[in-house]
Amino acid sequence: MTTNRPTHSVRRGDELISADESVIHDSDDRLHNADLAPVPDTERKWGAFAIFNVWTNDVQSLAGYTLAASLFITAGISGWYVFAAIILAGVVVMFLVNLSGRPSVRYGIPYAVMARTSMGVLGARVPALIRGIVAMFWFGAQTYFASTAVALAINAVVPNGPTGEFLGMNLVDWVAYVVVAGFQVLLFIRGLEGMAKFLNFAGPAVYVVMILLLVAIWVQAGDELIQGVGTLFQGDKGGVSAVLAFFGVVGTMIAYFAAVVVNFGDFSRQTHSVKAMRRGNFYGLPISLTFFTFLALFITAGAYIVYQDGTGEPATNPAEIVGLADNTALTIVAAITFFLATVGINLVANFIPPAYDLANLMPSKITFRGGGLITAAAGFVIGALWVAAIGDMGLPKFVDTLGAILAPLYGILVCDYYILRKQRLHIRQAFTTSPRGIYHFRNGWNVRALVAGGIAAIFSMTTVWLPALEELTGFAWLFGAVLGGLFHWIAMRGRVLIDPVDEPATAQQV
Repeated sequence: MTTNRPTHSVRRGDELISADESVIHDSDDRLHNADLAPVPDTERKWGAFAIFNVWTNDVQSLAGYTLAASLFITAGISGWYVFAAIILAGVVVMFLVNLSGRPSVRYGIPYAVMARTSMGVLGARVPALIRGIVAMFWFGAQTYFASTAVALAINAVVPNGPTGEFLGMNLVDWVAYVVVAGFQVLLFIRGLEGMAKFLNFAGPAVYVVMILLLVAIWVQAGDELIQGVGTLFQGDKGGVSAVLAFFGVVGTMIAYFAAVVVNFGDFSRQTHSVKAMRRGNFYGLPISLTFFTFLALFITAGAYIVYQDGTGEPATNPAEIVGLADNTALTIVAAITFFLATVGINLVANFIPPAYDLANLMPSKITFRGGGLITAAAGFVIGALWVAAIGDMGLPKFVDTLGAILAPLYGILVCDYYILRKQRLHIRQAFTTSPRGIYHFRNGWNVRALVAGGIAAIFSMTTVWLPALEELTGFAWLFGAVLGGLFHWIAMRGRVLIDPVDEPATAQQV
């Protein structure tokens, strides 16, 4: 068997790699197409600003705002502690994606190909399918939230619309939902460069509108706003319960980013260096998330004081808050902006990664575009059921559930690449079904890794749905990731080959 050792090396950013590592010869059609192939150096056009905008759009969605506002209200601890917990979550996520993104910067491959090195060239279809299904649920949820902003704008222009409902939504709601879904598909069809331009516009635009909204609220609330932040989100937990609640908020926010954390390589593969990726992650996560959370905290408290007279349940959806302002011009501008922001996160988290993942299932038949369209179609159905069924569980529980499912995949990725394989991959081996390939395992499947991930996912899911473990719900992602990595290490230590060798296939089967 011919090994994949280069005759010379070049420096890609701050990584030293082989000069011909991205060239795939004699690949299997079941594993390769142009979208899954490594991105050559000459085609890497993303710098720190592009990565920053990925996170800016991921943070600034209606669902993201609603989740943060819900945690301020339901965590049971001071709003300032919740604020600190969300910032800490941003720092942790930055650390996590620096790890998961680095191998894709080095080798130019998406997560769907990266998973082959630990799950097997065919076994990687399982995590790809799981990631794709999770994305479909998230796509539906985010599309629904974006449609609430469009419906708000329509109702501001044409009040007193039809009142009849189907699946919990009236005619205006359905029109808004279809418009949002169609707009996202059109953007996706434009390709990565078109989406990048959209993200570069949508991210800063949302901050402008949120700042204007906060200024308008602060002018009306005056000194009451600062006091309101301290009194509205006081919480009643203390001692150990307060500590658990604090870290539970951290865990829930990490779970919110879980989808992108696993698939971050789909974006980092477009960057020219690890340094640029890390810089973009720093400004896009702890910095951007801190600013966004500050705005969310004060807007939620201020709206409760100014528009709700301090009575009832505080509004957590910014579209709803804008509607309370009773200003048609502001409502329309804000609604459009929030719509663009939520579309941004759907492109980032729920179109691009699953498009690669679904393409990985049948590369010869499903392209990147085809995978995205499948995600959009399934997500459309799921989002249509949000009001009638799915949303009843509450957004925090929805987030923790999906995070628990994805967490073991991250643990396995990091453990396999950094601990077992010592950061050494042979990318050509990930595109062959030869029994002697080091990522072939047994018939292309690494059953040990799949079982390790399945057991870890089951445990992390119990912390979300088992009442006896309710206090641990916010830690679901952490448990899943740690256990996934630990079980994978136990199952695979001593069985992983780092370099291709000429020996019978049985030596690599596990």
